[in-house]
Amino acid sequence: MVASFALRGLCRARAALRCDLAELLWVPRRGHRLTPADDELYQRTRISLLQRESPQSMYIDSYSSLGFMVNGNRVLGPCALLPHSVVQWNVGTHQDITEESFSLFWLLEPRIEIIVVGTGDRTERLQPGVLQAMRQRGIAVEVQDTPNACATFNFLCHEGRVTGAALIPPSGGTVLTTLAQAAE
Repeated sequence: MVASFALRGLCRARAALRCDLAELLWVPRRGHRLTPADDELYQRTRISLLQRESPQSMYIDSYSSLGFMVNGNRVLGPCALLPHSVVQWNVGTHQDITEESFSLFWLLEPRIEIIVVGTGDRTERLQPGVLQAMRQRGIAVEVQDTPNACATFNFLCHEGRVTGAALIPPSGGTVLTTLAQAAE
Protein backbone atom coordinates (compact mmCIF):
# COMPACT_ATOMS: atom_id res chain seq x y z
CA MET A 1 0.00 0.00 0.00
CA VAL A 2 2.77 2.38 0.94
CA ALA A 3 4.65 1.38 -2.18
CA SER A 4 1.66 2.21 -4.40
CA PHE A 5 1.33 5.69 -2.83
CA ALA A 6 5.04 6.29 -3.33
CA LEU A 7 4.87 5.10 -6.94
CA ARG A 8 1.79 7.27 -7.65
CA GLY A 9 3.52 10.34 -6.08
CA LEU A 10 6.66 9.66 -8.10
CA CYS A 11 4.69 9.49 -11.36
CA ARG A 12 2.90 12.75 -10.61
CA ALA A 13 6.16 14.45 -9.69
CA ARG A 14 7.78 13.14 -12.86
CA ALA A 15 4.94 14.52 -15.00
CA ALA A 16 5.20 17.88 -13.31
CA LEU A 17 8.95 17.80 -13.69
CA ARG A 18 8.59 16.98 -17.38
CA CYS A 19 6.31 20.00 -17.86
CA ASP A 20 8.60 22.33 -15.92
CA LEU A 21 11.66 21.05 -17.74
CA ALA A 22 10.02 21.75 -21.10
CA GLU A 23 9.13 25.24 -19.98
CA LEU A 24 12.66 25.80 -18.75
CA LEU A 25 14.20 24.64 -22.01
CA TRP A 26 11.93 26.80 -24.18
CA VAL A 27 13.93 29.43 -26.06
CA PRO A 28 12.32 32.22 -28.07
CA ARG A 29 12.70 31.75 -31.83
CA ARG A 30 14.75 34.46 -33.48
CA GLY A 31 15.65 35.00 -37.09
CA HIS A 32 19.33 35.35 -36.34
CA ARG A 33 21.73 34.00 -33.83
CA LEU A 34 22.82 36.32 -31.00
CA THR A 35 26.32 36.64 -29.72
CA PRO A 36 27.16 37.75 -26.19
CA ALA A 37 27.79 41.31 -27.42
CA ASP A 38 24.40 41.50 -29.15
CA ASP A 39 22.10 40.66 -26.28
CA GLU A 40 21.88 42.32 -22.91
CA LEU A 41 21.13 38.93 -21.34
CA TYR A 42 24.75 37.97 -21.90
CA GLN A 43 26.33 41.17 -20.67
CA ARG A 44 27.48 41.63 -17.13
CA THR A 45 25.81 44.15 -14.89
CA ARG A 46 27.99 46.75 -13.22
CA ILE A 47 26.84 48.61 -10.14
CA SER A 48 28.31 51.95 -9.14
CA LEU A 49 27.54 53.40 -5.75
CA LEU A 50 26.59 57.05 -5.79
CA GLN A 51 29.02 58.86 -3.57
CA ARG A 52 30.61 62.24 -3.46
CA GLU A 53 33.70 61.75 -5.52
CA SER A 54 35.65 64.41 -3.69
CA PRO A 55 34.82 64.98 -0.04
CA GLN A 56 36.50 68.41 -0.21
CA SER A 57 34.15 69.76 -2.88
CA MET A 58 31.56 72.35 -1.95
CA TYR A 59 27.86 71.52 -2.01
CA ILE A 60 24.97 73.82 -1.10
CA ASP A 61 22.46 71.75 0.84
CA SER A 62 19.80 74.43 1.36
CA TYR A 63 19.13 78.15 1.63
CA SER A 64 16.84 80.51 3.52
CA SER A 65 16.46 84.24 4.02
CA LEU A 66 19.05 83.98 6.82
CA GLY A 67 21.76 82.27 4.81
CA PHE A 68 22.90 78.92 3.46
CA MET A 69 23.70 75.39 4.53
CA VAL A 70 27.00 74.42 2.87
CA ASN A 71 28.37 70.90 3.38
CA GLY A 72 26.26 70.63 6.53
CA ASN A 73 27.52 73.94 7.99
CA ARG A 74 25.25 76.94 8.42
CA VAL A 75 26.51 80.19 6.86
CA LEU A 76 24.64 83.35 7.83
CA GLY A 77 24.17 86.18 5.35
CA PRO A 78 25.82 86.70 1.96
CA CYS A 79 28.73 84.39 1.29
CA ALA A 80 31.40 83.63 -1.27
CA LEU A 81 32.02 79.95 -2.00
CA LEU A 82 35.49 79.09 -3.19
CA PRO A 83 36.64 75.65 -4.33
CA HIS A 84 37.61 74.56 -0.80
CA SER A 85 36.29 77.23 1.55
CA VAL A 86 33.45 79.57 2.44
CA VAL A 87 33.87 83.22 3.41
CA GLN A 88 31.44 85.94 4.42
CA TRP A 89 30.84 88.34 1.55
CA ASN A 90 30.43 91.98 2.53
CA VAL A 91 27.55 92.98 0.22
CA GLY A 92 23.93 93.71 1.03
CA THR A 93 22.28 93.86 -2.38
CA HIS A 94 23.26 93.39 -6.02
CA GLN A 95 23.99 97.16 -6.16
CA ASP A 96 26.85 96.67 -3.67
CA ILE A 97 28.68 94.25 -5.99
CA THR A 98 31.80 95.96 -7.32
CA GLU A 99 35.05 94.95 -8.96
CA GLU A 100 36.65 95.07 -5.51
CA SER A 101 34.07 92.68 -4.03
CA PHE A 102 34.99 90.15 -6.74
CA SER A 103 38.75 90.55 -6.19
CA LEU A 104 39.05 87.45 -4.01
CA PHE A 105 37.96 85.29 -6.95
CA TRP A 106 40.79 86.24 -9.31
CA LEU A 107 43.51 86.06 -6.65
CA LEU A 108 43.12 82.31 -6.17
CA GLU A 109 45.09 79.42 -7.60
CA PRO A 110 43.95 77.31 -9.38
CA ARG A 111 42.10 79.96 -11.37
CA ILE A 112 38.35 79.91 -11.13
CA GLU A 113 36.66 79.26 -14.48
CA ILE A 114 33.21 80.58 -13.66
CA ILE A 115 31.51 82.49 -10.86
CA VAL A 116 27.81 81.93 -10.25
CA VAL A 117 26.22 85.04 -8.73
CA GLY A 118 22.94 84.71 -6.81
CA THR A 119 21.25 88.12 -6.52
CA GLY A 120 18.39 87.21 -4.17
CA ASP A 121 14.77 86.60 -5.19
CA ARG A 122 15.14 87.98 -8.70
CA THR A 123 17.83 87.99 -11.35
CA GLU A 124 19.32 91.49 -11.30
CA ARG A 125 21.75 93.13 -13.70
CA LEU A 126 25.25 93.80 -12.48
CA GLN A 127 27.19 96.92 -13.38
CA PRO A 128 28.74 96.54 -16.87
CA GLY A 129 32.19 97.59 -15.58
CA VAL A 130 32.21 94.71 -13.11
CA LEU A 131 31.37 92.16 -15.78
CA GLN A 132 33.97 93.66 -18.14
CA ALA A 133 36.68 93.42 -15.46
CA MET A 134 35.89 89.76 -14.83
CA ARG A 135 35.88 89.00 -18.56
CA GLN A 136 39.32 90.65 -18.95
CA ARG A 137 40.66 88.36 -16.22
CA GLY A 138 39.30 85.28 -18.02
CA ILE A 139 36.55 84.48 -15.52
CA ALA A 140 33.02 83.88 -16.75
CA VAL A 141 30.16 85.28 -14.66
CA GLU A 142 26.68 83.74 -14.55
CA VAL A 143 24.08 85.95 -12.83
CA GLN A 144 20.89 84.26 -11.61
CA ASP A 145 18.38 84.44 -8.80
CA THR A 146 19.75 82.72 -5.69
CA PRO A 147 17.74 79.46 -5.86
CA ASN A 148 18.89 78.80 -9.44
CA ALA A 149 22.42 79.95 -8.66
CA CYS A 150 22.65 77.36 -5.85
CA ALA A 151 21.55 74.59 -8.21
CA THR A 152 23.92 75.76 -10.96
CA PHE A 153 26.85 75.89 -8.53
CA ASN A 154 26.15 72.34 -7.34
CA PHE A 155 25.92 71.12 -10.93
CA LEU A 156 29.20 72.75 -11.96
CA CYS A 157 30.99 71.40 -8.89
CA HIS A 158 29.66 67.92 -9.61
CA GLU A 159 31.08 68.20 -13.15
CA GLY A 160 34.47 68.89 -11.61
CA ARG A 161 34.69 72.49 -12.83
CA VAL A 162 36.72 74.99 -10.80
CA THR A 163 33.87 77.29 -9.84
CA GLY A 164 33.00 79.89 -7.26
CA ALA A 165 29.74 81.35 -6.08
CA ALA A 166 28.79 84.77 -4.74
CA LEU A 167 25.41 84.42 -3.07
CA ILE A 168 22.97 86.86 -1.50
CA PRO A 169 20.21 85.12 0.48
CA PRO A 170 16.71 85.54 -0.95
CA SER A 171 14.43 87.78 1.08
CA GLY A 172 11.16 86.42 2.39
CA GLY A 173 10.30 83.92 5.10
CA THR A 174 12.94 82.18 7.15
CA VAL A 175 11.80 78.70 6.13
CA LEU A 176 14.73 76.49 5.21
CA THR A 177 14.37 75.33 1.61
CA THR A 178 16.33 72.35 0.39
CA LEU A 179 17.37 72.37 -3.22
CA ALA A 180 15.27 69.24 -3.87
CA GLN A 181 12.16 71.08 -2.66
CA ALA A 182 13.00 74.11 -4.78
CA ALA A 183 13.31 71.93 -7.90
CA GLU A 184 9.72 70.75 -7.46
